[in-house]
Amino acid sequence: MHFINYPAIVQQAWAAFDPSRPVQDVNDISALVSTNHVFRITLDGGDHVIAKLSFFGKFEQFKDDHRIIHALANNLLYPFENVLAKSLMKNGQVFIYRHQDGPVDAWVVFYNPIRTLDRMPRRLDETHIRKLGNEMARFHLACARASSVLPKYAKTLRSDIQGLLDLLNTEAGKAEHHAHADAIRHHCQLFLENRQKLVAKTVETMPVFVDWNIGNFSVTNDLKLFSRWDYDWFRISYRVLDFYFFSRVCSDAGDRTVFSYYIGPLAEERFGWFLEEYHQIYPLTEREIRFLPEAYRFFILNYVIKYGRYFFNDTYASKLQQEAFDIYLPSIEQFSVEPILARLGL
Repeated sequence: MHFINYPAIVQQAWAAFDPSRPVQDVNDISALVSTNHVFRITLDGGDHVIAKLSFFGKFEQFKDDHRIIHALANNLLYPFENVLAKSLMKNGQVFIYRHQDGPVDAWVVFYNPIRTLDRMPRRLDETHIRKLGNEMARFHLACARASSVLPKYAKTLRSDIQGLLDLLNTEAGKAEHHAHADAIRHHCQLFLENRQKLVAKTVETMPVFVDWNIGNFSVTNDLKLFSRWDYDWFRISYRVLDFYFFSRVCSDAGDRTVFSYYIGPLAEERFGWFLEEYHQIYPLTEREIRFLPEAYRFFILNYVIKYGRYFFNDTYASKLQQEAFDIYLPSIEQFSVEPILARLGL
């Protein structure tokens, strides 16, 4: 396996950004479960900067993501004006460093460190859940209102699913997925058909962050959203892509170190409390609720099967991918949104 000196790449990136301020230290603060790399840089004089290094997907998409996140961070209005981290800019643009050396193609973006307050409890009570539903509806509404001034975005759910189908025809894709290629194609086709029927050209898109683990955001003592970090799964898409992770935050199991991606949290009474509060602030439509299982299907296909070995270490990737074929994808056919529609009066 080719050794990649990530701290050295980060130092090169900083030298390209501002050679007048030497780097004293580069400290890896990445989550141990993931293969992504996040570093805290200490500069001469003691100032700190956060660096994110990535090497999966396409460089142009990485650049688009961070350009749009920065624009969103600057266009969110009170009380969310400081929720997102600001990227460092050079010559009027978000600075992104590209390191290419033989088989290595890695990209670095710098952030100002984001302030944090309280983490929500590992297991929420009903009061927590209802306040979270209210607050996330307000945050989604703020993101939707900012959408019209954001840069154009090329990546779509359809293009990501097509990318997975194309992967199956490559040597790497055949080696990793040959045993389940037919099942993947089947679920990709179901997703594309149901997306076209339910939301294509009828439901507006907006910025979504998808991964709302409790460890990715902080709140004030009265449970208002204070800050949000970890933008690995950011995209412009339908707001219900966020809802599976909202359901996981609300779930009876609570936040766990060892995790799986069962569909069950979407059907829990506890998620119903969240939806009731959300719906009062930013009403959902029947089409969006009917798309919930498809948003879950997309999450499993794209983030677990297609990109699992980039987002999770090998042990987790193998576990989650096997569960995807044995449990997650088959469970969609038994999931019903009718109780949710009845609960919301849709």
